[in-house]
Amino acid sequence: MPSIDYFKNIDETITLDAGSIVFDQGDQGDEMYAIREGEIEIQFNGNILATLSAGEIFGEMALIDTTIRSAKAIAKSDCVLVPIDKQRFLFLVHETPTFALQVMRTMADRMRAMHRMI
Repeated sequence: MPSIDYFKNIDETITLDAGSIVFDQGDQGDEMYAIREGEIEIQFNGNILATLSAGEIFGEMALIDTTIRSAKAIAKSDCVLVPIDKQRFLFLVHETPTFALQVMRTMADRMRAMHRMI
C-alpha cells in the first residue's frame, strides 16, 4: 500500500467527523485522498469493500480516468485526509515511479475484492 510518507510534507488537509461522506458512488471525482488519521470505509452497492486506515489511499481511479466514482467513501471515525489533485499525483508518479506501482497494486486489490462480491 502507498505510504503516508509520500504526503507527509503536504500541509493542506481535510478534517471529517465520523459518518461524513467523502464521496458517493456515481459522483464525478477530481482528486484522491491519503489518510493521515482515522478510518475510511469503502462501499460498493452497499457492501463494504474495505476499511482503510492511516497511511492508505483511496479515490485514485478518479485521477486515472474521467468516469464517475465506482464506490462510496465514508469516514468510519473522525479523520484527517490529504487531498491529492491530478497535478500532485502526476508529480509523484514522475518523481517516484514506485508510487505508481503501489497505486496500481491498490487498484488491482480493490478490483479483485469487487469481483468477489459479484
